[in-house]
Amino acid sequence: MNPAKNVLGTALECCCTNPMTGFFRDGFCKTNQFDEGRHVICAIITQEFLEFTLSRGNNLITPNPAYNFPGLKAGDKWCLCALRWKEAYEAGVAPPVVLACTHEKALEYVSLAMLQAKEFSQ
Repeated sequence: MNPAKNVLGTALECCCTNPMTGFFRDGFCKTNQFDEGRHVICAIITQEFLEFTLSRGNNLITPNPAYNFPGLKAGDKWCLCALRWKEAYEAGVAPPVVLACTHEKALEYVSLAMLQAKEFSQ
């Protein structure tokens, strides 16, 4: 099995383990055929994004233990659904992304240029 790659073509790096993120809750923005949302974009959550996605019916603030979901706050890193991130990007509220931790499958939904425009820089 080939190791997962990021949008830069190198080995996919861990997005976050506190809170534990990823479709598989292993810290990585990996995906498979069961991940309908394609949780492949590693983002640094902003309050603006949390409010935007809540307005679209996706509450990322309230914990949901049934899905091992801790609830998010600004500053958390989280593997976001590619199409929600794209929607937020088009609305001007996309959170910054960590390219090394963003799965190459993201490029099926958004361009590298879009991701680079929102690249997190320390």
